[in-house]
Amino acid sequence: MKEQIEALRAELEALFSGADGWNSRDAYEHKMAYLGKTGKISALSKGMRDVPAEERPEAGRLVGDLRKWAEEKFAAAEADIRARELAEKIANEKTDVTMPAKFFEGGSVHPVTLVRRELIDIFSGMGFDVYEGPEIEKDYYNFQALNIPADHPARDMQDTFFVTEEFLLRSQTSSGQIRVMENKKPPIKVLSPGRVYRSDSDATHSPMFHQMEGLVVDKGITLNDLKGLLDEFARRMFSSRTKTRLRPSYFPFTEPSVEVDLSCAACGGKGCRLCKGTGWIEVLGAGMVNRRVLENCGIDPDVYTGFAFGIGLERIAMIKYGIGDIRLMFEGDVRFLKQFRN
Repeated sequence: MKEQIEALRAELEALFSGADGWNSRDAYEHKMAYLGKTGKISALSKGMRDVPAEERPEAGRLVGDLRKWAEEKFAAAEADIRARELAEKIANEKTDVTMPAKFFEGGSVHPVTLVRRELIDIFSGMGFDVYEGPEIEKDYYNFQALNIPADHPARDMQDTFFVTEEFLLRSQTSSGQIRVMENKKPPIKVLSPGRVYRSDSDATHSPMFHQMEGLVVDKGITLNDLKGLLDEFARRMFSSRTKTRLRPSYFPFTEPSVEVDLSCAACGGKGCRLCKGTGWIEVLGAGMVNRRVLENCGIDPDVYTGFAFGIGLERIAMIKYGIGDIRLMFEGDVRFLKQFRN
């Protein structure tokens, strides 16, 4: 056994003499060949049972010393290899510090997304839930249930994108409110945001744009509740000095109906180019839910009343950020988008 140990040590010394030429894989393979479970030093340990009893203590000590010495030598060789490989990597990855630095700009959040997030945050704080309905909608939910008769101009092919006689690209997110009222009993407070589609395109209109409609249904709801909610929305979305104004209007699904104006933030209500000298900017439509709409959803209009409002997100973004052309928000121009930071 002693001769085997000495011969193995001499073999290892010869092996380590060439360690300067090893790489990490070489070191691993050599280590396993001697110190692994089936390695040569492990084989010596397993062969101890064949050594005479009186020689085993000495043989065991010699094998243990050999293993310890081999482990230290392999550890030193591996450390040298790591240092050498790191030096080679650094040498190959030298950086010329005289070269101009590379700058990476972070992405920007689209202004419509910024407005959407802020509106959801504002109205969620008032107790509203969020419901997103389908973009391909049935005629019933988009028109009939909302008290829009068959001969209404909005049903014309030049104004609405019909897919079939029954299905269309929704022209308003009010259809989501109908779905909510059909499946939920009052009290109801819900926001319905999403994309809508209308056949209209110019500097202030897009064939695809984003709406967010709100609905409140409960006992004793009045127009004063709507006015108070819109006042709070205006203060939070724009400034504490922003005022609201309601003007009579007409929508088939609300009665009475109103157009809602905000005092012009650019001139403080004094009149300027943005507000066309009036001091006010039209921002949304609203009104008390028509009793026929409530009846269509199985809600008793003699017990419950409600109000609804519809906000164009692009319209709010144009006012809030001073954007003069709605088409800028759909062109994907990085120069435009990078102006907006969340």
